[in-house]
Amino acid sequence: MTDTSPLLDHCPETLPAAAYRDPDWFARELGAIWRMSWVCVGRLADIPKGQMHRVQLGDASVILCHQPDGTLSAFHNLCRHRGAELCAQDGQALGKLITCPYHAWSYAAADGRLLATGHAQPTADFDRADHALLPVAHRLWNGFVFLSAAKDPSPLTADIPLTSLDNWPMDDLVTGHIWQSDLDCNWKVFWENYSECLHCPGIHPELCDLVPIYGKGIMGPNETRPGEDRPDPGPNLRPGAESWTMSGALCGPAFPNLTDAQRQAGYTFMTFWPSAFVVAHQDYVRSVRLQPLSPTRTRLTAEWHFAPETLAQPGFDPAEVAAFAKIVLTQDGTACEMNQRGLASPAYVRGRLMPEEYEIHHFHTWVLSRMELAQ
Repeated sequence: MTDTSPLLDHCPETLPAAAYRDPDWFARELGAIWRMSWVCVGRLADIPKGQMHRVQLGDASVILCHQPDGTLSAFHNLCRHRGAELCAQDGQALGKLITCPYHAWSYAAADGRLLATGHAQPTADFDRADHALLPVAHRLWNGFVFLSAAKDPSPLTADIPLTSLDNWPMDDLVTGHIWQSDLDCNWKVFWENYSECLHCPGIHPELCDLVPIYGKGIMGPNETRPGEDRPDPGPNLRPGAESWTMSGALCGPAFPNLTDAQRQAGYTFMTFWPSAFVVAHQDYVRSVRLQPLSPTRTRLTAEWHFAPETLAQPGFDPAEVAAFAKIVLTQDGTACEMNQRGLASPAYVRGRLMPEEYEIHHFHTWVLSRMELAQ
């Protein structure tokens, strides 16, 4: 095994069965991972100014406020009076105030300060400054909004440097197509499937045709085994293909500032555990967000983002661009649900990872570390 190979030098055990089906384990994850991590909640441009939206961060309901002046704020979705819900649905109108629909306590939308207590008349021992809305941290990255309910969140990070997509016009992209799917599987099962390509030859014939190295059951040429010759570096896509579309052709003008290496790669994946990944191509960008619904159910929201001039092409249909990735995501969903059905067996205790599943091992280590930090 070469020094630069990421392959594992042993076959570690997986997470225990409880991690995929136990309600108590799931509840701890919602608090330790999904509430405390940076969670991607979508594109800022898709949240109209003057609206507040309800967002779920694990076990915490949060209101994201896109104020009329374009600034953002976020708070726990509860009134400091007696805990009533402030925002019941997405798209509620937002002005300078957030007013509780129960007893009309009012807060400044910009910073959460308590400004009025409705018809109630507090006594001298009540200090309004102690009863502001509880803030939630927010961060913008390339047009995507991330939230964290941690009091002191760690810096936003991904599996590759955040600057890796600087040559793409990320802030200017427009969402052209959205596809949502609810899967009967634990959220971690989806990430495990995403993190290896041993399943690719049997599950993804179309993808393996477009990306030939996936047909070998590996994700990249660095995954060579002892005694094997490393594949020659070259384009990742099949000859003549330039993008992840049904034909392999570009759907519009290539982004002008990409390097030769970025064009030759054909795709650049960036992963934000636990909630999202972004795939940048020469001509568009795709994002996929996860939301855990139960120990055995996960919601996927996939979005395709284009340059305005691409969307403006006569007869352009973003759904046609999305069709290829939908095939792959549907195949992945079927595989994940198959996996979950097996994990439900009382005979299953835990599995073993193969050397090629190094990224799953990293993911499991990350999950356990986040759970331990919360104890």
